[in-house]
Amino acid sequence: MDKRPIVDFFDRCASSWDANTVRRDAIIGKIMDAAGIHAGMDVLDVACGTGVLFPDYRARGVRTLTGIDISPEMVKIAVANNPDVTVICGDVEEADFPDKFDAIMVYNAFPHFFDPEHLIATLTEKLRVNGTLTVAHGMSREALQHHHSGAASHVSVDLLHENELAALFERCGLHITAKISDHEKYIVSGIFHG
Repeated sequence: MDKRPIVDFFDRCASSWDANTVRRDAIIGKIMDAAGIHAGMDVLDVACGTGVLFPDYRARGVRTLTGIDISPEMVKIAVANNPDVTVICGDVEEADFPDKFDAIMVYNAFPHFFDPEHLIATLTEKLRVNGTLTVAHGMSREALQHHHSGAASHVSVDLLHENELAALFERCGLHITAKISDHEKYIVSGIFHG
């Protein structure tokens, strides 16, 4: 699949991304809790953008933090603002990492991956035993569908119903630890037992 339109879209958005981002700390806290983010973890933030969640990982005392994003312009901003974080410009579905992770987060980005099953299978392979994979959004599924129906419609697909995503997690060997879809957030999280 040609991912150039996705790269171009996010490159164009990068300079205004942080100014247009709505942070709801209470929701992010719930997402971090559901993902089990805590001190001493090695975390991978997939499609990290400008590093929106980096301060939240730091506040929880993670050991190492790696971000990856396909947009060079997003990565430039993330690197400039977070010199202590390893930020990689690349496609997570093709990337090799020197080690596995205790937690992998896909925050506000899942609909931009056009083959959800391939993504989840690929990310599961990057988890340590007892590692956690989380897909989360800081808004409801319905609000997200509406949000993506405009300028982002050509670079996104509909967000899976939480039951569909949970079933996909289970097919990939993940045991569901959180499945929440309400008026303010969407979270599916699972643990990999090996």
